[in-house]
Amino acid sequence: MLRYYEERGLLKPKRTASGYRDYDEEELRTLERIKLLASAGMNLNTILVFLPCIRGDQHVFEPCDELIDLLHDQIKMVNEEVAKLSHSKTVLEHFLYEIENAK
Repeated sequence: MLRYYEERGLLKPKRTASGYRDYDEEELRTLERIKLLASAGMNLNTILVFLPCIRGDQHVFEPCDELIDLLHDQIKMVNEEVAKLSHSKTVLEHFLYEIENAK
């Protein structure tokens, strides 16, 4: 996973003299930020845009120009997914009710 993040430009570890990747504290914090944003449902392309807007603490964001629009878009996508899941739940509950009452 770490190499994949590096290939995508999300992580930029330093290299030791022998060529090994060296993840310093900042890279580890960046990894935590990536995990935080991914857990919120963001894809890696969106996270890549967010990373420059994140500083120090993993929950603090700089006011980047695109940040507000991206957050609104993400919230809209989450709301749409919640609506789809709610509809699916209603349909499944209806089927279950019909099956249980057909006995």
